[in-house]
Amino acid sequence: MTDRLMLLDSASLYFRAFYGVPDTVRSPDGTPVNAVRGFLDIIAKLVTTYEPTHLVACWDDDWRPQWRVDLIPSYKTHRVAEVVEAGPDVEVVPDPLQAQVPVIREALAAFGIAVLGAADHEADDVIGTLATRATMPVDVVTGDRDLFQLVDDSRDVRVIYTARGMSNLEVLTDAAVVAKYRVLPSQYADFATLRGDTSDGLPGVAGVGDKTAATLLAAHGDLDGIITAAAAGEGMSAGLQAKITAALPYLEVAPTVVNVVRDLDLPTLETRLDPLDETQRADAAKLAERWGLGGAVDRLIAALDRT
Repeated sequence: MTDRLMLLDSASLYFRAFYGVPDTVRSPDGTPVNAVRGFLDIIAKLVTTYEPTHLVACWDDDWRPQWRVDLIPSYKTHRVAEVVEAGPDVEVVPDPLQAQVPVIREALAAFGIAVLGAADHEADDVIGTLATRATMPVDVVTGDRDLFQLVDDSRDVRVIYTARGMSNLEVLTDAAVVAKYRVLPSQYADFATLRGDTSDGLPGVAGVGDKTAATLLAAHGDLDGIITAAAAGEGMSAGLQAKITAALPYLEVAPTVVNVVRDLDLPTLETRLDPLDETQRADAAKLAERWGLGGAVDRLIAALDRT
């Protein structure tokens, strides 16, 4: 089997699992475990379908880094439940899901699946760094469009996009990104900066949507080229020039917020997927019994047996 690294945007997937599996799925003591079971089933499906040899569950050690907020104060503001002065702000997470996150971490450890986060950074930044330094093909699994900027046919980096559900996964290559947005993956971060993203609290350039952003990038290459053309009054209407000029303070800082970090100093972990040994199988069985995870644990064990 050819080596292939799979990088999971873990929070994106366990949120999907939580909302996709009924909350009537509970442990023997009545604790909801729908997100845990759903997340394990997602991993089993991904491993079976795409056959990665290596896997990392990338983690949000800080889902809203202060250095991004300092540049754009509205960044993810609508998702803040509580501001914490000395650490990461508390994200709005349903209590039944929050209670399951430690169990998800316990389950990943039981299956020998590497988990990796980085202080003051989001999972996106961990994914960006691992994808950039990988020496094998990479599949990034996420429901977050921001990571489309990592797609790169020349390095065999794809995004497996989950927004339409696990039964309708979309594999994004260079051609797929161009077909969807009329921009290259290397232009996607500038595209997102221009058009904005309400889900992340990015205002964008007023009056510039997907079509205009794509047209500007086709004409001028990148954000710097667009700003230069606006300053010279060339290659765009006077109205569009005025919109770009008015947005310059935003455009000066937004790329740092939107671009994923690709050069974090991350530890080297054992990421290879292997069938569980007897001790791990016993631990997985105890986990399944304690939390009522039965079928989901069995399905992931079976998926790993095929690696």
